[in-house]
Amino acid sequence: MPIELSRRPSPSRAMVYLSPLLALGITLTAGMVLFAGMGVPPLAALHAFFVEPLSNAYGWAELGVKATPLLLIAVALAVGFRAGVWNIGAEGQLTLGAICGGGIALLLWRSDGAWVLPLMLAGGVAGGMAWAAIPAFLKTRFNTNEILTSLMLTYVATLLLSLLVHGPWRDPDGFNFPESRIFSDAATLPVIWHGTRLHLGLPFALALAAAVWVLLARSLVGFQLKVNGQAPAAGRYAGFSERATVWFCFALAGGAAGLAGIVEVSGPIGQLLPAISPGYGFTAIIVAFLGRLHPLGVALAAHLLALSYLGGESAQITLNLPLAVTGVFQGMLLFFLLACDVLIHYRFRWRGYGRGRGRIGRGHGGRDGRGRGRRGHGGRDARRNLEPNPAAA
Repeated sequence: MPIELSRRPSPSRAMVYLSPLLALGITLTAGMVLFAGMGVPPLAALHAFFVEPLSNAYGWAELGVKATPLLLIAVALAVGFRAGVWNIGAEGQLTLGAICGGGIALLLWRSDGAWVLPLMLAGGVAGGMAWAAIPAFLKTRFNTNEILTSLMLTYVATLLLSLLVHGPWRDPDGFNFPESRIFSDAATLPVIWHGTRLHLGLPFALALAAAVWVLLARSLVGFQLKVNGQAPAAGRYAGFSERATVWFCFALAGGAAGLAGIVEVSGPIGQLLPAISPGYGFTAIIVAFLGRLHPLGVALAAHLLALSYLGGESAQITLNLPLAVTGVFQGMLLFFLLACDVLIHYRFRWRGYGRGRGRIGRGHGGRDGRGRGRRGHGGRDARRNLEPNPAAA
């Protein structure tokens, strides 16, 4: 091919920020091709997917509702990813947070004290941290791959929730449906926008993003995390504990995911169901990388991916498209983001560009790319040696 990838002398700072925008543009283009292949007008589909959900105030409030768990989880995962700790099981930690916090709500179902909700939130955080402690222990004690252990525990958590809502926690007045009791008013997050479902969880998420920014940019702990992630050998030489880094990152991500779980069940859902998340824990991984592992970027990416959930529901209603279109869009965005990230370290160039410079005169008696003969390599000096010498004659 006439075009090839050549390594940059140093990573491109511009492409670090342009890569997500480029990936988003390619995703939209690929989405239009996908819609056209499904027999749906591409522009109408994009309008239903990205514009129609935000056509009124209720839609903007729903955007905040969907972005809340994504932001809570992704901003904590970004800390671990910066430190080289790969927690892929945030979905399971979200589920355990919902189970622990929801269990407190069911236990105190008849209580109307103001302390019920804070106790539920604390229980959710503790549940997520406890579930995240399992892969952290296996990693630090037996050097087990944290990607596999955290991911597999997600399915254990989902089955545990299903067992509870089909069994001991099933609502006795729920006509045998697999769901818990509706939480009491004391166990429900207050709404902050009247007439919508936007709840107190969004300020929690924004506060966590601000706290993580301070942690990474203005604290010694943040510096240690970045050093351990970018140069583990330098971190060990400086005395930074890798075990402490693993435990800290898993505890932070697990606690944030657990908080997201209890916020979901005490906010828009209001009870425990067999499925309480459409995959927020996995989508948060895309959010973290799309936001360049920076709290501000993660906050923007969380709202973009939240819009994809709303757009999928809108396209299903308006254009009768399958809800799986949401997952397709999210998958394409991650794929194209990873592909575009190659341009941070590499760049395109025409094959053979600049290769002829200095090659002709090197060792063949010619001239180099600057038009000067190379001495000592058979160039102009070599020809001078071949000329007859009159004095010698």
